[in-house]
Parts: sequence; C-alpha cells; structure tokens
Amino acid sequence: MKHLLFVCAIILSPTVMAQICLSEAPESTPTDDFVEVGADEMWDQQTNLVWKRCAQGQTWDGTTCTGQATPMSWKEALQAAQREDDRDQQGWRVPNIKELASVTERQCVRPAINETVFPATPEDDFWTSTPSVSDPDSAWVVAFFNSSHSVKRKARFVYLRLVRSYRGS
Repeated sequence: MKHLLFVCAIILSPTVMAQICLSEAPESTPTDDFVEVGADEMWDQQTNLVWKRCAQGQTWDGTTCTGQATPMSWKEALQAAQREDDRDQQGWRVPNIKELASVTERQCVRPAINETVFPATPEDDFWTSTPSVSDPDSAWVVAFFNSSHSVKRKARFVYLRLVRSYRGS
C-alpha cells in the first residue's frame, strides 16, 4: 500500500507535470520572435500573425493566463472567433493547421509551447480551421502536449486559441 501511495504521489507531483524541454535542441519559437501588440496579444514577427496569449475562456491578467480554458466543438470555435471579430473588428479567426503548428515549441512537451509567450496553455488539442479532406465530420487539431497533429470529430470538445493577421502599428 505504501508503495502505491508513493507512486501516486510521484505521478501527481507538480514537478512531474512541469514542462520538459531539451536544452540542446534549437528553439522553434524563441521569445525574441514575439512582440506584445495589445494587452493580451503577441505578434509573431516570423509569420506576421498576432495571437491571443490565452486560450478561449482564460483571461490575461498582465502576467499570466488565469481561469479555465473552455473546450468547445468545432462549430462553437468558429462561432467564438466570429463573436470576437464582431466585438473589435480586428480579423480574429480560428488558425489553419500550418498557422497553429507554427507556435508549437518542438523542443518541449507538456506543453509544447513557449510558456513565456503563452503561459498556462492546456496540454491538449486545439482546433484549427482546416477540415479533414476524407471525413466532412472531422477537422485537424494540434496537440500542445507534444506538437502532434491529428484529425478529430467536429463534435468533440477541444480548446481554441485565436489568431489574426498583423496590421502594423
């Protein structure tokens, strides 16, 4: 019994759950590539895209993302992007698979993202706007657990991070 409790304690330990990075691997999303352009927005100078720092449902408090990210269906993700764009007319949308993959930090897992730029990112799937070619009821997701890509049913509940094109200062 003691052995089982010890194993459970290790598995649930915050240090075990922390991001793991390979220091000898080159960064795919160095912090210097990003510039803050709004209270909760970061411009990726390499791709010319502006990203929300937090997943939908979370709030930027000036230091980190707080609250819980909101999982949603693909249709709800598209609607959430439209509502955000209607609110401020900045062109917010669901990123396509290439765009979302561009912010994965391939030297890290749990989560596979630059935590300085995108803190408190759930280690899970995020929607893209890219539908599956072979299945009209599915769309592509990017997993911020390990930078992988896969197809998920559009009815599944997955996280969302919004993007828009950079319009200059």
